Amino acid sequence: MAVTLRDVARAAGVSPATASRALSAPDLVAPERRELVQRVARELGYRPNRAARELITGRSGHLCLVVPDLENPFFSAVAKAVQARARGAGHAVVVADAEEDPLLEAELVAQLGAQADGVLLCSPRMSAEDLADVAAGDRPVLLVNREGAGLPSVVVDNGDGVRQAVRHLRALGHRRVAYAGGPAGSWSDARRRDGLATAGVDVEVVDLGAHAPVFAGGVAAADLALASGATAVLAHNDLVALGVLDRLRTRGVRVPDDVSVVGFDDAPVATLVTPALTTVAVPLARLGRTAVDLLLAPRDDAAPRTVLPVELVVRGSTAPPPDRRPDPVEPR
Repeated sequence: MAVTLRDVARAAGVSPATASRALSAPDLVAPERRELVQRVARELGYRPNRAARELITGRSGHLCLVVPDLENPFFSAVAKAVQARARGAGHAVVVADAEEDPLLEAELVAQLGAQADGVLLCSPRMSAEDLADVAAGDRPVLLVNREGAGLPSVVVDNGDGVRQAVRHLRALGHRRVAYAGGPAGSWSDARRRDGLATAGVDVEVVDLGAHAPVFAGGVAAADLALASGATAVLAHNDLVALGVLDRLRTRGVRVPDDVSVVGFDDAPVATLVTPALTTVAVPLARLGRTAVDLLLAPRDDAAPRTVLPVELVVRGSTAPPPDRRPDPVEPR
């Protein structure tokens, strides 16, 4: 027989009304009593009737998260953090993959967002006009890794990330750096290009154009980087950087002896390649947690824009260029 809310209340020694508030509106219950009810509910295996709760509260108990590509470790890491944070707040999460298609993205928001208590749009590719349509809906919407349409957002400091990377390469002696950019419609890529424009007057940045934010995009960018004469490559993300590494290896170019490579995101795979990838670390878990906190906050309390810091992590894929290395010391 299914455990009821009345069973939980009886076992916890509280009224059914208090038990209901502790599980559906925990901020209204004193911490000690709330924790007691929640612990008893877990021990008894209580599962709330979501349909009944929606009829009473007007809430579905779930959030909608739309991402461009779940195969990208950036988005899978954010999704995992979103689900964990939402679960702790009593919400389930429906995750939808838009397959880098702005039209599908808008359709998913319309279909799934209507039944959700809130929508998280992670790095949306849709146009500013479509984003404005989403913002006009009656459900709370929060942007992750993008700004626009007057919606609250949580982003990382993309400009500072590329500036840190270029300063690192400059300190090693690189004076010509190639940038393998991301998709043409990527908001974060545009911010990184802005950062490159102020990265350093004595470093020439060669723009290799827009590339798919996947391994194959890096493979295509590597040939362009070699043709440019650059001694270092800064990639839009770690997947692109891995494609660059692979193509350089195929062409007999040594990393970092001949060319240095820097990624962006610090995905787990960055440490599984040889050489390990120097990259700009994005706080992916914090990004997801913060997004849920802001989405569930009262609308009047939600910060319009939250910017999280990033940090360069130096590993084995960067070194001084060949012409800046000291001559070997002859043994006596």
